[in-house]
Amino acid sequence: MQLSTVVELPIKKHAITHKSNLLLLGSCFSNNIGTKLVERKFVADVNPFGILYNPISIATALNRIIDGTPFDENSMELQYHQERWHSMLHHGDFSHAECSQMLSMVNNRLMSAHDGIEHCDVVMITFGTAYVYRRLSDNIVVGNCHKMPANMFSRELLNVATIVDTMHSTMEHLLSVAPKAKVLFTVSPIRHLRDGAHDNQISKSTLLIAIDELCRHFPQNTIYFPAYEIMLDELRDYRFYADDMLHPSSLAVEYIWECFGRCFFDNATEALNRDIETINRALLHRPFDDSSKAYIGFIKDTKCKIEKIIEKNPHLDFDKEISKCNTILNR
Repeated sequence: MQLSTVVELPIKKHAITHKSNLLLLGSCFSNNIGTKLVERKFVADVNPFGILYNPISIATALNRIIDGTPFDENSMELQYHQERWHSMLHHGDFSHAECSQMLSMVNNRLMSAHDGIEHCDVVMITFGTAYVYRRLSDNIVVGNCHKMPANMFSRELLNVATIVDTMHSTMEHLLSVAPKAKVLFTVSPIRHLRDGAHDNQISKSTLLIAIDELCRHFPQNTIYFPAYEIMLDELRDYRFYADDMLHPSSLAVEYIWECFGRCFFDNATEALNRDIETINRALLHRPFDDSSKAYIGFIKDTKCKIEKIIEKNPHLDFDKEISKCNTILNR
């Protein structure tokens, strides 16, 4: 008996391994998947501009990463508000009371992403909403309003053509420096009910149609992963939502991650993931007595497992884990 609508997945249309170079841009869902990847030692740069929701801001960020043009105190994107400096292209995590500190954080992440873009194998882009806010003083689309007065901005719904034209140009820009890169599109399963239930559906539909057109324009370089459909169809129950009834619960994120793995991980990658997950769980363990022979033996065994993984996968970075083991063993 089939008790849910099963969403068809793009199984093994592209392989992602621990040797792949990944860049993730977009909404909270990019952070969810990015965290899972980083925890399992994938080479992934996750949201170097912070969380972004709309396609224009995501395209602007990706173009800036490709060009590598740094921000400075004269950049039009900077704005001072309530004793903090903000970048209108970045999430509030980058805001700071000192302009120099904010610029340092912004540019360090930018240049790190720029240095890796030519070698990028997969760019995962997650659109959250088709609504944008424009700063009235210069008409730029902002990535974040930073709780500034509403009368500083206008709000509009992007149409499909605008999204496709903007992302088409950005895709060509990306492929000019990373011709083998695959762009993995997703639509965030997080509902933007501040827009209203109906307007949220219009927004998500606009994003889905735009992505479909982009995938037809770039059939060899694009993949669509149906995170939005999995959440709405397979996990059609409020028990799969967090307390706000908008974000996926940890169980839902885990389920979508498993679907992601079935799509893009081969057997060897899955096996390595399981080994790394075992290490992660072991190092999170809190014993009753951290000086007991049993716990010391447990840590020695864990360190041995790490060394065996490194022996087979010397490109993986386990410095923090080895250091933690040594700290415990050298007490």
